[in-house]
Amino acid sequence: MPQVNGIYYAESNAGGKIFPPVVLIHGAGSNHLVWPAEIRRLKGCRVLALDLPGHGKSQGVALHSIESYTQAVEEFLSSLNIYSAILVGHSLGGCVALEMGLTAPDRVAALGLISSGACLAMSAEILETLSNPSTLSLAYKLLEKRLFGSAADELIVKKTLNMLRTVRPGVLYGDWVACNRFDRCEEVSRLTCPTWIAVGTEDRLTPTYYSRYLADRIPNAELEIFPGAGHMLLLEKPKVLARSLSGFLSRIRN
Repeated sequence: MPQVNGIYYAESNAGGKIFPPVVLIHGAGSNHLVWPAEIRRLKGCRVLALDLPGHGKSQGVALHSIESYTQAVEEFLSSLNIYSAILVGHSLGGCVALEMGLTAPDRVAALGLISSGACLAMSAEILETLSNPSTLSLAYKLLEKRLFGSAADELIVKKTLNMLRTVRPGVLYGDWVACNRFDRCEEVSRLTCPTWIAVGTEDRLTPTYYSRYLADRIPNAELEIFPGAGHMLLLEKPKVLARSLSGFLSRIRN
């Protein structure tokens, strides 16, 4: 896996016909491997999936604000001589993508916002339990109840929780703090790029009304709601999500 500016990333289909490239930004406590193969290898697209600072194999420490993560992504793109990109983010990653769309609109060709929102009022109970090493086990139990829809495959749930347990507690807590501080509700209507929004009906962390708020205020935004899926929509319904994203990319290309 290559690295620039201390950030590791995986790349597929470097000669993809769709330009600008698609850049995948993972959610809290995750890394690029959370993206299913169906999305990391979108047909006809150059796709880059990165590890945010302090996550996965990337260097540095976790950051405590969406603004700081956004700056890191912008510097990452500059290091690869990518001026404009299609940013697709999950949860925290969606906030990063949205923030860059507002602060550097000329560098964002389109947005994909999965299980995200213009502001994320995170669970105070989960924040509190993540902040204390003695209550981490309770935090993981709370996350297990809220990350997935009722029909989620047990193996996927288990793998996701195992991944979260390998993340340094300070990193996971810092990500939740960053999400909790984020608020661009009054500004999202300024976004002008094509925007695709996806959410599951059983999302308990970023409920459907977060996505409806975005769709109602971002000009010409597309909203797709996936029945029976939870917050980890990208793992619960990878094939249908990838088809939906591919369809959006085809429409904005034509």
